[in-house]
Amino acid sequence: MRTIPYKEDLITEFKSDLKRYPDNDLIDEIVGMANTKGGNLYLGVEDDGQITGVNKIHKDAIGVTALVANNTVPSVSVRAEIITEEEKDILKIEIPISRTVVSTRSGKMLKRRLKADGTPEVIPMFSYEIVTRLSELALLDFSAGPLAGASINDFDSNQRIRLRNIIQTRPGGEKNLLALTDDELDKALRFTTEVDGKVYPTVTGMLILGKENRIAELMPTVKASFQVLEGTKVRINTETSAPLLEVFEKFETYAEAWNPEREVEYGLFRVAVPEFDKAAFREGLINAFCHRDYTMLGTVRVLIDDEGMTISSPGGFIDGVTLENLLTVEPHGKNPALADALKRIGLAEKTGRGIDRIYEGSIIYGRPWPDYSETTSTNVRLFIQRAKADDTFTKFIADEQNRLGKPLSIYALMILSLLKNEKRLTIERIAKMTHLAEGKLLGAIENLIEDGLVEGVGSGKSRSYILSVKVYKENNRNIQYVRQTGIDKVAYPEMIIKLAQTQDGFINKQDVAELLKITPDQAYSEIKKLVSEGKIYKYCGGKYTKYKLR
Repeated sequence: MRTIPYKEDLITEFKSDLKRYPDNDLIDEIVGMANTKGGNLYLGVEDDGQITGVNKIHKDAIGVTALVANNTVPSVSVRAEIITEEEKDILKIEIPISRTVVSTRSGKMLKRRLKADGTPEVIPMFSYEIVTRLSELALLDFSAGPLAGASINDFDSNQRIRLRNIIQTRPGGEKNLLALTDDELDKALRFTTEVDGKVYPTVTGMLILGKENRIAELMPTVKASFQVLEGTKVRINTETSAPLLEVFEKFETYAEAWNPEREVEYGLFRVAVPEFDKAAFREGLINAFCHRDYTMLGTVRVLIDDEGMTISSPGGFIDGVTLENLLTVEPHGKNPALADALKRIGLAEKTGRGIDRIYEGSIIYGRPWPDYSETTSTNVRLFIQRAKADDTFTKFIADEQNRLGKPLSIYALMILSLLKNEKRLTIERIAKMTHLAEGKLLGAIENLIEDGLVEGVGSGKSRSYILSVKVYKENNRNIQYVRQTGIDKVAYPEMIIKLAQTQDGFINKQDVAELLKITPDQAYSEIKKLVSEGKIYKYCGGKYTKYKLR
């Protein structure tokens, strides 16, 4: 059975070695992979995946490891081994992600990318891309450095007024900052830095306080657009290089106009249900500006169309962040100085868990979860689907949070959302759908069970979970509850009979307990029912009593 991939991708490379693949080209490929995502290089495999075997010169795995270490700067430590596939030897080289920028000994810096047809290639890494790479690895904070060509005169006094107003009015703003002078405030928020005794604006300072014309001149990569499409008709299409605080205000105003609300009655109260959750939009927008790559040409884009809302920003996820660990990875970003300033101003989430708010904004209304699946190595894309709210589920969540006197955790909300849609799930299935660790999920489920919101059905590995009778009853869905809780027991007799048929007509209590994942006493009770119905009879007694089909 073949153990290696059948085709190349960003982390898999095949190289033919029939005519001895050149060592210099091999080093280039390894440097490119180390400067990207790392991966595996298979020497002795054709581009189409056909295995042809490694050249005898390259069968010395230790020698190849030394060759790579001696011809890379800093040295790349690879792991090489000869493996056998389809009765042919090939050399597998495991290449780690480099924690810095690597070059060949001759000075070539390279990186790996996918071409338009999906096949990989190694291309030069240009000098300006070094900053991007170091930012991705969290080794350099571009936003904290001085901006070339900028001076303190490039700060806009109107933006200072806007900044102080935001700190004053936002709940999370640090009010003690208001007592500082402009110079002290700039230093506290890292809007300025001192170089050779002279004060210069940082990238963060210009992004927040800079004059629009100077931002456009000095930072041509800093652009933002807001677009609204109805069918093929363009309703709004605006682009700006304004400082971030002004952009946030403008875009929130635009979104407000294209985010209709409807009122839902909850007893004596009326609650406004928006098309897109406002807090989720705000967090998505702030994340786009806070974590984008400011060295890369591109635009932070907000698009509202018939399908939903899309917020995209240049630059991929920072190293260590993936689609699978978005909700659990330790908060960190490409621009720590900018992120810290936005938190202290009161715009960004203090805990760095704005992603939780984005998910919560969809879940509490019973809508599809936010989608990051179209994110690439050069663009982060958040999509929030336009969908009708589930008023019953929204009321249920609101009532429970009021009863508990605190918000439900994001894990609890995700579990309740899944059980609402899927009816019953095992812990393994929940873990797969949420990309969360089973240990964390079990803790959240136990809390939901204690709160009377979830029930467990069955035991052992087959144990599954459903919404509790209380939830079904409050939503006038008693029949659905009975159907879910009764489905196992209704099937018990059929399953026991089927087991007996596969065992020459015989069963015992231990067989039934293992089959149904129930206790021995419960198994005996099920057997007695079948005996009383005349479907089986007691064949022999003793410690291991057997029963036989009639």
